Amino acid sequence: MIKVIIHHSPAPRLVLEEELSMPKGASLMQALVSLKHLDSSLFLEPKDANGAIFALKPGYQTAVWSRTVATDHVLRDLDRIEVLRPIKVDPKVARRERFKKQGAKGAKGAGLFAKQRPGSKAGY
Repeated sequence: MIKVIIHHSPAPRLVLEEELSMPKGASLMQALVSLKHLDSSLFLEPKDANGAIFALKPGYQTAVWSRTVATDHVLRDLDRIEVLRPIKVDPKVARRERFKKQGAKGAKGAGLFAKQRPGSKAGY
């Protein structure tokens, strides 16, 4: 038997985790289906009418130790499985929007380093 830990964050600043004991050679999907305490319906949907075969919902991904893997990945002892929810905003776009709110680039007293401590170096 191997032990794995499954982490899922259904909302910002909320992380749910569950530790499972799985037989050697178990796949990542088998671990997701065998969850007891976490609500797997957040990220899994049945593929057939009986609900025997499952698939990840569109946009969701799985990772082991922060490296994206397929659901047929064979697990090893002490693997950390992460179920990643789809992103709503591109991080580059979000950063540009935050920077626009802070003010124009050339204006004095605007931008990322507008509030400097007295006597500090530029940018600190």
